[in-house]
Amino acid sequence: MTAPGTSMPVAPAASARAEAVLGRLQLLVTRKLDGLLQGDYAGLLPGPGSEAGESREYRPGDDVRRMDWPVTARTTQPHVRRTVADRELETWLAVDLSASLDFGTAKWLKRDLVVAAATAMAHLTVRGGNRIGAVVGTGSGVPEREVRQGWWRRKAAADREPQPSAPVLRLPARPGRKEAQGMLRAIAGTRIQPGRTDLGALIDMLNRPPRRRGVAVVISDFLAPVESWSRPVKKLGVRHDVVAIEVVDPRELELPDVGVLTLADPESGVLHEVQTSDPKLRQRYAEAAGEQRAAIARALRAAGASHLRLRTDTDWLLDMVRFVAAQRHARTRGTTR
Repeated sequence: MTAPGTSMPVAPAASARAEAVLGRLQLLVTRKLDGLLQGDYAGLLPGPGSEAGESREYRPGDDVRRMDWPVTARTTQPHVRRTVADRELETWLAVDLSASLDFGTAKWLKRDLVVAAATAMAHLTVRGGNRIGAVVGTGSGVPEREVRQGWWRRKAAADREPQPSAPVLRLPARPGRKEAQGMLRAIAGTRIQPGRTDLGALIDMLNRPPRRRGVAVVISDFLAPVESWSRPVKKLGVRHDVVAIEVVDPRELELPDVGVLTLADPESGVLHEVQTSDPKLRQRYAEAAGEQRAAIARALRAAGASHLRLRTDTDWLLDMVRFVAAQRHARTRGTTR
């Protein structure tokens, strides 16, 4: 079996598990969101709109910020540009399926939460003819090596052994529940490969080609270096409403006291032995993890993105409901972009 739009094979057992998880998630999302959320728009509110329409002559009381200067220059008469109401919402998902997402120590795997978040956003979007599409990225299939040598040697090694680019699955934006179901199946059936997704490049794909103003949702654990993705997120927020959904497992925030643990980095394949009985080590780990998550939150806040953190050990659906309800309440009060 092969996932649509990609050459990555999917094992039958993995495909069956993905279908089972997706079916359960869709049932949960439909029951919960239909009962607690009202309205057809997860992002933009219907109103004057932002899409350019026809021009007309300026009248006293018109907003000068809508002046159409090219037409004014050609006709020597002041004109303003009409705008078309945003009655149709277009949502794009940037879904990160790096090897670090194939991990979980609580109720869910992190990749299950990625699919869950995509399912919830699809459910909130497809009403009323709205369209949803996605770009899905995973590793290159080659584990990253830890190299402890000079940068010139690393560059020479990279020149000798070029790494294959990470595969990206593109799913065009289409209206309708049937198309959304197909998109979710493709996401759930994507096989996670070794290596790390270039999260910055994946996010930047939502800017190319330029699309009409809508909602852009980035779903990831954001474990890639902040500087590699902060600028693309900020650029994305210039035109779109950006929602960043961060997926976290509790073991990424603190270590349990269970003696010696042998840990494997899923992206590089490197093994580490950790003595978790050392309270100072556990404290340093928790402090470093807290600083990392704080840096992620600061970068997303600086980019103007709405930030939702989903944990594998909590009720993710309740967190999603509270987040969307809070966003809508804030928009009605004019406190968000």
